[in-house]
Amino acid sequence: MTDVWSDRADLYRTSAIHSAGDDLDLVVEWCEPAAGVNVLDVATGGGHVARRLREAGANVVTVDPAPGMQADVLSPAEHLPFADASFDAVATRLAAHHFADALGALKEMARVASHRVVICDNTFVSESSEEADRLRDPSHVRNYGVAEWASFFELAGLEVAEQRFMERPLEIEPWLARVDCTGADAARVRELLGDRIVDGWMNLPTLVIKGVHR
Repeated sequence: MTDVWSDRADLYRTSAIHSAGDDLDLVVEWCEPAAGVNVLDVATGGGHVARRLREAGANVVTVDPAPGMQADVLSPAEHLPFADASFDAVATRLAAHHFADALGALKEMARVASHRVVICDNTFVSESSEEADRLRDPSHVRNYGVAEWASFFELAGLEVAEQRFMERPLEIEPWLARVDCTGADAARVRELLGDRIVDGWMNLPTLVIKGVHR
């Protein structure tokens, strides 16, 4: 998986849906960036969260398991090499559905955060949509529902302070091309998604959730 993600790095740096959006704005806002605020960006990918946080004056450390993503620290989300309460805020955006252990990763993020953790990810729609995601990209593990995320935050010792649900428009063909999903596999993905696709676009249900230490 790591080598695959290194190969995709430039595509994710330039991807329109990753480099902008209301969800990105909200993640940055809820991290409360300012001079002297220390933030950890987990599974930084194309670095869009980190870039925006730095522009707002925060000190940011980036973490990613893929060398090609050029993070400050090479590490999976489930095993963060930092001391307890090392950061004011910890964030991850549009990556948790790839984590082998989403709850374990959230517990790690809660451990290294002194105050707040901000998660943004796509949410569960149906098992057929999950099958489509896995066929398109075998590194996909699972999208979780809103109730599941609430349970994860509770188990990680975090109180949900704010959450917002939104739908993000996704253009299907660039989404398939980004991971080189073509031919019969691409046709099957479209079939599995069915009427979620309208005129070449699909809405991605997305949750942004902020937890704070009790």
